Amino acid sequence: MSSLFNELQSDIRFQEGLTACMNCGICTAICPAAAYYDYDPRQICQDVQSKDEKTLINLLKSDTIWMCGQCLSCKARCPRNNTPGYIIQALRKLSQQTGFFVHSRMGRQQLRIKRGVGESILSHGYCVHPQLITPEEHPEQGPVWQWVLDCGKELYAQCGSNYYEPGEGGVRKIDDDTLNELHEIFKVTGGLAFFDRIEEAMEGVEEDS
Repeated sequence: MSSLFNELQSDIRFQEGLTACMNCGICTAICPAAAYYDYDPRQICQDVQSKDEKTLINLLKSDTIWMCGQCLSCKARCPRNNTPGYIIQALRKLSQQTGFFVHSRMGRQQLRIKRGVGESILSHGYCVHPQLITPEEHPEQGPVWQWVLDCGKELYAQCGSNYYEPGEGGVRKIDDDTLNELHEIFKVTGGLAFFDRIEEAMEGVEEDS
């Protein structure tokens, strides 16, 4: 049995996600991502069940494991109670831990997510804070996002939010005690070390190459 498979087996999401795939293909038939990508959750289950080291390495280096949208339609439809979406979660974590994600264009986007969502949580207490989304980095938003930034305080007030001010309400300023507690949670659970691992693996690697 491969060492990579042993690592996968230690992940609770893998334990709950794979019972006994019979290769029926229902997960692929129902999967929205499979309709848009060359993505086959049935094949992923088969590859994982092979326990073959080379096969697992190729999977961890591929774009394939980053195509899942985590809708978990597979969980609702599998006749054997498998959840390929959970297996994908375990594979993604292992890919990040081993550094294999840098071999994948979609995998390398984890650096941007870490620096965006991850650091936003630690600095502001939100997965995505309006003030941290710059129009230059998100041209798909068009000119409307600059308008939101310019008029944010007035706009959010009309929605009943407390736009980056102390107190209660949505988009409020998170107090320092809470931010320090969040930081400690990330430290104790290994989240900060995980973030460092992503940075280390991506050192000298072009994200968009």
